[in-house]
Amino acid sequence: MAKVTRDDVARLAGTSTAVVSYVINDGPRPVAPATRERVLAAIKELGYRPDRVAQAMASRRTDLIGLIVPDARQPFFAEMAHAVEQAAADRGKMVLVGNSDYLDEREVHYLRAFLGMRVSGLILISQGPSERAAAEIEAWDARVVLLHRRPEAIDDVAVVLDDVGGAQMVTRHLLEHGHEYVACLGGVESTPAYGDPVTDHVEGWRRAMKEAGRSTEGRLFQAPYNRYDTYRVALDLLAGPDRPPALVCATDDQAIGVLRAARELGVDVPGELAVAGFDDVKEAALTDPPLTTVGSDREAMARAAVDLVLDDGVRAAGSRRERVRQFPSGLVVRRSCGCGG
Repeated sequence: MAKVTRDDVARLAGTSTAVVSYVINDGPRPVAPATRERVLAAIKELGYRPDRVAQAMASRRTDLIGLIVPDARQPFFAEMAHAVEQAAADRGKMVLVGNSDYLDEREVHYLRAFLGMRVSGLILISQGPSERAAAEIEAWDARVVLLHRRPEAIDDVAVVLDDVGGAQMVTRHLLEHGHEYVACLGGVESTPAYGDPVTDHVEGWRRAMKEAGRSTEGRLFQAPYNRYDTYRVALDLLAGPDRPPALVCATDDQAIGVLRAARELGVDVPGELAVAGFDDVKEAALTDPPLTTVGSDREAMARAAVDLVLDDGVRAAGSRRERVRQFPSGLVVRRSCGCGG
């Protein structure tokens, strides 16, 4: 069977191939409603499928958005990637996902690969400040939106959460339960000092403790972001003589590791140890006990990132404040903190 072409559609619809192109691409020129209906009817009757590769070569853009995440195995990044994919689908785009594994060289690899594919734009959840990534973006003059993190080396449009405020909120909540102090489980030593949510979670904890007149000296602990390694760290922390009465974790995945260690050691949560996390991944509602945490509207953040990356004026934004779209945090109260909900 001969391949159906745009000329075939134009002949059947009684119009020009240019008008067929305008209908398929929704522009750049308007098409009268009656003519549009004839073209769509001809496309359906003939079973015409546009040649997306040819369209991309002509426009130098594809219907693809590149998304780079540190580790899609972690629940937060998996849920964020899914939200971006849904938001992109609503705009008629598809998403390519690459995992940097927290390595600069892998991040740069995916930057080059996706930009070489002429993606419509790139959404970057960067693991930290990368001069190489910044140079790559500058070289391609790429349309980039930073999501969740703001690496110092990459000064571009960003969609972020009020991480400091969220951590303050949950720390205050734990203190209101009457604990002498709240310890914090932050990131590893290599956690960036700027633009990283975990760094901001630690800062929010410090501010809440200072407001309450409590010392943070010796009360900040380090753990990897995943539950498995955190579980091993928590075994030592909770079995020691200085087990804290309350612990706020920088991520829910860390908190899940802490809950597992507490159960294994026979430490009652929340009776002997109050625990809170950050991110409100779906699994947080199913832990035992259900995890108190800090949540956000990930779907709205994903939509904002997709809208910004597809907006032709995204790189023309004004001041740094205007270029950063911050979403509020919200306290999600469950039983791990000592509340009955």
